Amino acid sequence: MTAHLTIDPSRHHNPNGVAHGAVAYAMVDTAIGSAIMRQLPDGMGCATLSITINYLAPIRTGAISCTAKVTHLGRRFANGSADVFVDGALVANANGNFALFEPKP
Repeated sequence: MTAHLTIDPSRHHNPNGVAHGAVAYAMVDTAIGSAIMRQLPDGMGCATLSITINYLAPIRTGAISCTAKVTHLGRRFANGSADVFVDGALVANANGNFALFEPKP
């Protein structure tokens, strides 16, 4: 699963002139969750339990891409990992745990 976003300084920058960490975090959460959902049977859902993200470089401008994969898919829990790139350079990596469930009617 891959997600893409182009940084808009007026929307994504914090007062320090770099993209707020929540921008990369939201991409990681969405990409890992989407990767997991694609492997679940119809009618199943997932919810984020925890994500650990490591910020390796500041994000100032450019096109961000986030590539995620499922590393474990169990009956009740799943784990995934993601890498965040800006113009091809690795700027963050993450690991997330998700609960798996059947939504209530």
